[in-house]
Amino acid sequence: MTASDVRDWDPGDGRLSTPSTTRPSAWSADVRRPTVALPPLAPDRGPGTPGWLEVVEHFREGLVVCDADGVVRHVSPVAERLLPEVTSGDLLSAAGVPGLSEGVPGSFTHRGRRLTARQVPLSGDRCCWYVEDVTDSVSRADALLAERARSAFLAVVGDKLGNPLHPDRAAAAVVRLAVPTLAEVAVLVVAPRAGRARWWRASRTDDEVPTVDSGVLAGGELPTAIADGLTGAEPHAVDWLVEQAVDAGWLPGLAGTESAARVVPLPGRDAPVGVLLVARRATRWYDEDDVELVRAFAARAGAALTTALLYRDQAEVADTLQASLLPVEPVEAAGVQWGTAYRPAQAGLRIGGDFYGSHRLPDGGSVFFLGDVSGKGVEAAVFTGQLRQCLQALHRLESHPARLLRLLNDALLETTQAHGQGRFATIVLGVARPERDGGLTLAMAGGGHLPPLVLRASGEVETVPLRGMLIGVVPDPRVGEVTVRLAPGETCLLYSDGVTEARGGRRGDEHFGPERLVAALTGCQRMPAPALAERVEQITCDWLGQGDHDDIAVLALRAAGPSGRGVRHLHSVPTGTDQTEGADA
Repeated sequence: MTASDVRDWDPGDGRLSTPSTTRPSAWSADVRRPTVALPPLAPDRGPGTPGWLEVVEHFREGLVVCDADGVVRHVSPVAERLLPEVTSGDLLSAAGVPGLSEGVPGSFTHRGRRLTARQVPLSGDRCCWYVEDVTDSVSRADALLAERARSAFLAVVGDKLGNPLHPDRAAAAVVRLAVPTLAEVAVLVVAPRAGRARWWRASRTDDEVPTVDSGVLAGGELPTAIADGLTGAEPHAVDWLVEQAVDAGWLPGLAGTESAARVVPLPGRDAPVGVLLVARRATRWYDEDDVELVRAFAARAGAALTTALLYRDQAEVADTLQASLLPVEPVEAAGVQWGTAYRPAQAGLRIGGDFYGSHRLPDGGSVFFLGDVSGKGVEAAVFTGQLRQCLQALHRLESHPARLLRLLNDALLETTQAHGQGRFATIVLGVARPERDGGLTLAMAGGGHLPPLVLRASGEVETVPLRGMLIGVVPDPRVGEVTVRLAPGETCLLYSDGVTEARGGRRGDEHFGPERLVAALTGCQRMPAPALAERVEQITCDWLGQGDHDDIAVLALRAAGPSGRGVRHLHSVPTGTDQTEGADA
């Protein structure tokens, strides 16, 4: 190889700089002679000048020089280590090295190492092959790409599992995300509840869209590996693990002899919230990196499922409490027709601070009441529940309205002082007793609430002069008392301040007021009690438009006549999407 062979050529790494002076060829015309040492890099300046072999030996790349006939003329020490099959004096094509034998530059695997080869033409139709071992760099690049892929996958998992708050949707999302990245079949078994365990499965189909199904197993029917996983263990005996999954019918299209599987518990608060089974064909075994990815996925799935289950438990508690705090419809009583309407300020909660109800008395009469506690929302509803419980117990001891109201005041004072709540209530409490002619006698006591209205048979509306002090504030409040007689067909209406203080109208900030309420009721004496309660609720909502409002409660008592019975109630509780929907009779 002469200097002209490498003049003006740069191998690309800046390590080799060739002289521009012409050197005589170090190669003999006889191709059968052994390789001759390369000429010096520069004119001979003495024993300190390095030769070509000394320089080439330190190249990162191995050099294989061939003549025009493809016969190897020189093999550098690095090339000898990488390609021991290549020998000087033999044809390069006979060495059997991929890429070099075919004369095609590029990357190839040889003796377990990843090599790259590039060919540089030399003078006289000769060439030089540069061969480099890139195994470590390729491994590092592959590892980096794999880690980026895993990180991207886990990021998608975290995003997808951040939304479902229903356990069923969360579980379905978990198995759907596991396919096909982690498995061809993924099964999630949630920890048993009430002796039964729900499971979800996603399997890969021909169209690449995983299908999801689910089922239920009794706690004692769970495969041993799943039961062990629910204790926090991580079974990994592949043979019997796959066999159990096949026996459970969870691996469609996968036979036990050709499958690989792993079971990983999903971390929960105190114990695993579930177990994830992943399986795929044995052509892709689960190595340590795969198992770590499955564990990281299971950790995120466990957090999402735990959150969904906690939300479900809280929702169940909230629904139970809401059901217990909703106003109770008045009980059927002889001679009384009841009508009620109720619309809480926060429709999504379905509960508020207004309340009403009734209790039958042994003598045939009925205790009835309607009131309003201070505040809104859950805290007001809880206080309302306490007040109703007090009334339910105290009416068995005392049926006189004023005395019963004072007992209620003492009980509320004790409750509020014990809890430091400082809450109070307004209330109208009465006792209705039927008369022989079909009328009703109403003995009522007032505790700071709005006065009732009476619709007379003539169509006129009378305001009952009932006053009194707030309940739950002072030990001995002043309680107003009044007795009203209803002729057959006449109605007494009790309502909360959510009606009269409703803000709306043309300007949107004007109170509905008692005058408009009286005007709306005038001439409605023929309306049944449920229809009358519905009318009050509807005109109030019409006045409000779409504006905010306080809790609205209405209780109507109509003297049903000699043989009348109140069997029809109105209970209006709007849905969260319809704030102005009318009450249903």
